[in-house]
Amino acid sequence: MYFGLSEEQEFFQETINKFLEDESTIDEIKSFAKGDNPEFPEKIHTGLLDLGINGLIIPEEYGGLGEDFLSAAAVSESLGAGVAASPFIGSYVMAPYAIMKTGSDKQKDKYLNGISDGSIKFGIGLTEFVASREGAHIKVESGKANGKALFVFDSNNATHFILSDSTGQLFIIDAKAKGLEIIGLTTVDKTSSFVELVIKDVEIDILGQESIDQNHTQEIVDLGRLMIAADSLGAAQVMINKSVSYSKERKQFGRVIGSFQAVKHMCAEMTANIEPCYSLIWYAAHCINNIPDESSLMSLHSKAHVSEVASSIAKTATEVHGGMGFTDDLGLHYWFKRIGMNRQLLGGVDTVREEAANVQDF
Repeated sequence: MYFGLSEEQEFFQETINKFLEDESTIDEIKSFAKGDNPEFPEKIHTGLLDLGINGLIIPEEYGGLGEDFLSAAAVSESLGAGVAASPFIGSYVMAPYAIMKTGSDKQKDKYLNGISDGSIKFGIGLTEFVASREGAHIKVESGKANGKALFVFDSNNATHFILSDSTGQLFIIDAKAKGLEIIGLTTVDKTSSFVELVIKDVEIDILGQESIDQNHTQEIVDLGRLMIAADSLGAAQVMINKSVSYSKERKQFGRVIGSFQAVKHMCAEMTANIEPCYSLIWYAAHCINNIPDESSLMSLHSKAHVSEVASSIAKTATEVHGGMGFTDDLGLHYWFKRIGMNRQLLGGVDTVREEAANVQDF
């Protein structure tokens, strides 16, 4: 049995790769990172919307494409490879999945159709459920929320936010709601957008009115972790490709450095380490649609293992490039920082591995 991407999934991935190669060049990314090209993220976002990423997993009855999560993982991998300055994981995977799993018929009709036609864009803030910081708790009572939500991601130009309290209660806030303050956050990864939300008596739209089901919230978090792993996988693969290309061009002592055994071993080790990650992520994505009992554990393993592998590759790839790896000339650090930010998002390696142990009753 062949287990991998279908021809349609590969074609869609190649289409996104080509778009990013043409429109999201390293020079444009550098310009944006320096603050000289503020319109750049929206240009990339609009182009990706034209390709249909916003409706990828949304059922056809709500205007979407109705694709599976393996397709979403393939897209996330491409966006990581292109260090795309565009929302996807939160806005177009976690948000629609949360609404599909917990929303009422009225909420599904409103929000899923809105995501599909591009009129609604969600930011996601579930750190309260994953691991809240002291003094940053969210309290939900009588249809209103108070508190702080930290590291809300995919926040650039968001029209709404999906947040959670510590119990796993999901709710939606309109970005223009009275009492909501949006504070931009600066991180090492200039290609991703994060904000802090200060919430003071803000009216909310609760998802899943009847009762709180932490399992649903956990499934949404695990899905996000899997997509983040796929994003890091794409970024790590590019760092390997760049290392191999550089080793064939850079000369030392009258020879290309790729002819030195030490450099060969570094490139070979990176390739050997990343190859199993593809199967791990593909199987985890397959589980969400087809083997739900295994999906949480596989998503946790994917996030933890790929985070470690990608971080190691980022370090080794930088070493292959020598001093040039630390400069802005090659821009290798954009992939390095993407991988580093992804490693911590929705739980670091130790946190995720502890959860995986708990899932297995260790």
